[in-house]
Amino acid sequence: MKTIGLIGGLSWESTTDYYRYINTLVKEKMGGLHSAKCLLYSFDFEEIVALQKAGHWEKATELMINAAKTLEAGGADVVLICTNTMHKMAKEVQASLSIPLLHIAEVTGNKAKEAGLKKVGLLGTMFTMEHAFYKEALLDQGIETIVPEKEDRESVHHIIFDELCKGIILPESKKTYMRIIEELIDQGAEGVILGCTEIPLLIKQEDSSIPLFDTTFLHAKAAVSFALTKELTLR
Repeated sequence: MKTIGLIGGLSWESTTDYYRYINTLVKEKMGGLHSAKCLLYSFDFEEIVALQKAGHWEKATELMINAAKTLEAGGADVVLICTNTMHKMAKEVQASLSIPLLHIAEVTGNKAKEAGLKKVGLLGTMFTMEHAFYKEALLDQGIETIVPEKEDRESVHHIIFDELCKGIILPESKKTYMRIIEELIDQGAEGVILGCTEIPLLIKQEDSSIPLFDTTFLHAKAAVSFALTKELTLR
């Protein structure tokens, strides 16, 4: 079994889901008392959020590279950034490593492509919805991305940071997300990517008539598949 390196604390609420999913999947596949070999580098999320808000992406990139290199030096065979937003600097992080970085948007795009989808809605932080990096990763797989209108993007963003990252789950926020998903469907979305690792804390597949892509679970599942293969095939 290969060792999975996790860059977490972004927020820790979703990092706990990564750890739970990864170990549950390893147990299901291997049985007995098996669990995953993991290394975790956990940030103080407040420090990262401050850099995001200030637009200091170069400093944030430096921190992410240092975290990834620390995991590699510790023996990780693959690195996961346990958040969608910080894949903004995925190329720079990968360039700093000699081991693979498992990209969350590529994993999710593969799943959407397998489902035969051509157009998906994207929910996430303002950075994920408005910056180009995530949409470009999906477009590379032939998938068009649409996002909510500005006011709704702001609502999605604030619910993530003011509630979900703090472990606060509110029924009215779930209703807001469900309304926004319905509006994306009206605009032609064939599926919706839950492009923030906290969103699955609020919204589940049973809440939607079209496929929802839980990026946390898909990322964790891909990591386990990688860890349990005999060869390093996902680079």
